[in-house]
Order: sequence, then structure tokens, then C-alpha cells
Amino acid sequence: MNNNSEVKLPPQVKITPLKWVKENLFNSWLNGIVTIILTIAIFLIVKSTLEWVFFSANWSVVEGNFKLLLVGQYPLADLWRVWLSLSVVSLLLGLSYGINKGIIQIFFTVYLVLFGIALLLPFVTLQSKIWVLTNICLVVGGWFLARKFKGLSKWTWLGWVLCFPITVFLLNGFGLLPEVKTNIWGGFLLTLLISLVAILFSFPIGVLLALGRTSKLPVIRWMSIIYIEIIRGVPLITVIFMAQIMLPLFLPAGVTIDNIVRTMVAFTLFNAAYIAENVRGGLQSIPKSQYEAAQALGLSTVKMTTFVILPQALRVTIPSMVGQSISIFKDTTLVAVVGIVELLGIGRTIISNPKFLGTQMEVFLFVAVVFWIFSYTMSLTSKRIEEVVRVEHR
Repeated sequence: MNNNSEVKLPPQVKITPLKWVKENLFNSWLNGIVTIILTIAIFLIVKSTLEWVFFSANWSVVEGNFKLLLVGQYPLADLWRVWLSLSVVSLLLGLSYGINKGIIQIFFTVYLVLFGIALLLPFVTLQSKIWVLTNICLVVGGWFLARKFKGLSKWTWLGWVLCFPITVFLLNGFGLLPEVKTNIWGGFLLTLLISLVAILFSFPIGVLLALGRTSKLPVIRWMSIIYIEIIRGVPLITVIFMAQIMLPLFLPAGVTIDNIVRTMVAFTLFNAAYIAENVRGGLQSIPKSQYEAAQALGLSTVKMTTFVILPQALRVTIPSMVGQSISIFKDTTLVAVVGIVELLGIGRTIISNPKFLGTQMEVFLFVAVVFWIFSYTMSLTSKRIEEVVRVEHR
């Protein structure tokens, strides 16, 4: 056999759009009839929907309550704090994109698109548009700085770590600035804060619970099992009610915890139990040969878990963990039952106003679109992470 002989690949068959339609949609008389019926139904639905959205819907309800939907009753005079917090995020996002495009590219694109849409909205005030332009400049400027000056990676990571406490300080004031109590926080701002806290803080807790459940120490293992099974065995609304109503009964006299903080803790603890089970499933997928290889290299249990086992387990669980994050983001709508008015709660308050009767569809569609944009962004991010770490879809 001649090793130098070229291997001839089979000829590639080009499938034209017309041929694809014929082979997949009209390959039999029954499929052809079903395709025609579904095409007509989809056309009529899309046509009616677009006509309602652009000609019949009363979008003045969103225009008149836009600020309320986004930040609730946050004082108009202190709204610069929200914009300043967003400006910090804009700068960090631009720096992160300039340092390493990768996963950040999706957030970078969505961020700029949303700000571009905000500039085109006619009911957005001039002051808000100036802030929007400022944030666009910060995003682009951060990207330019990171591309021009190397060595900003450590400072960017430090900025992300400090971003949340800076945001909370600006929003509340804590006496150094005029205090804005959390009972007037609301809208999408509150939805985002609750979901971000739950997602970020539940991840390390969930990983520790998963490792605890697989521990050889009976006390740690059974404590982890009991916690996970109890939390997973009750609905989220029960945990929220426990945090809002039952927890204050167990606190010492004179000690109070803010209701927003209690809600964040409830979401974090609930999400941690599900993250723990996702990670445990990933740990079980690691073959024994990986453990044996790490032990043969003389690695301790801590080093073996940290550098060999856990990274592989987390790669496997990326889709399920992102799915759980999307779920907890949408479940923030449940806090309305305990008097906390997030985005959907604000929407319900608006449609109960006699002035806006009959505008339920417009308000709920706006809320649905906001949730869809951020949920779909997280879904795209999950796919991008899988591509980066080369996890195959099964």
C-alpha cells in the first residue's frame, strides 16, 4: 500500500433550499398537507400578532410607567445612583470584553443593543439618554483601554468582586448618602438583584453541599443529605414564607433583618440545594481512573478534588446549572405574594389602576419580553461556555 497516496474523500452533495424543503416538508402527500396547514396557521397568528402590536395595542401604559417598571418607587432625585451603578458595570464589561472576548461577547452585544433601543425610545427623558450615551461610551472606552493597555486583568477581576458591594452602597446609602430604604426598591432592578445574589452565592454553597454529600464522614454526609432533601422537598414559595414570616419569630428581641435580605437568603438557600444535586451528578460521571491517576501522582484529597475532579464535574453540569439559573431568575416573580413588588408585581399594580384598565396584554407582554431577553441571553451564554470548554451535547 502506498502511504503517499492521497485519500479521496466522498464528494459533498450540495442541498439547495428547494431540495431541502422537498425532502423534509413535502416528502409525502401527508407531510405536504400538514406543512400547508401549519404554514397557513403560523401566517395568520403572526399577522394578527403584528397587527395588534403595531396598530391596536395601547403602549401608553408602558410609556407612562416605564420608570416604575424598571426601578419601582426609587426616588427620582436619587436615580443617579442607579445610573452610576450601571456605569460601573458598563466599564467592567468593556474591560472584560477587551481582555478576552469569549463568553463576554454575548453580554457585550446584548448590552449595546439594549442601550441602542433605549436611545430610540421617544418617551425616554433627555437626562436618561445622556446617561445611556455615557454608558455606551464607558463600554466602548473600557474595551479600548483593555486592548491598548495590557495587565488590566487583575484590576478588572477586583472590580467585579467590588461591584456588588459598591452597587448596594449606592442604592441604599447607609447613612453616608441619603438613605433609600429597600421597601421602595422595586421593578426590574429588584428582580435583577434578587436573582444575581441567588445565582452567585448559591453556587459555592451548592458545591460544598455536593462535596459534603459524597464525603466519607457520616456527620457531614448526613447533614448535607438532610438539608438537600428537605429543601428540594418543599416548593420555593414555602421557603419564601418561612424567611418572611417564621424567621423573625426566632430572632432575639430588637434584632431585625431587612425583608429584601430575607428574600435573597431564601432564594440562595433554595437554589443551593438544586445546584448541589447538579454538581453531585457531575461528580458521579467522573470515571474511577481519574481518582486513581490523581492518587498515583501523590495528590492529597483536597488537591485531587480541586484540580482534577471538580473541574471535570463542573464542565458536565454547565447546561443544568444554567437552566437552574434561568429558572431561579423567573421564579423571582413569586416574591409578589409577600408584598415585594418586583417587575411582575409592578405590572400587576399598574393594571389594577382604573386609569389603565384593559391594558393587561400590553403590560404582561412587556414583562414577558424582558424576561425572555435575559433568559435567552443566559441560554446563549451556556452554549458558548460549552463550546469554550469543549463539552459535547449528548
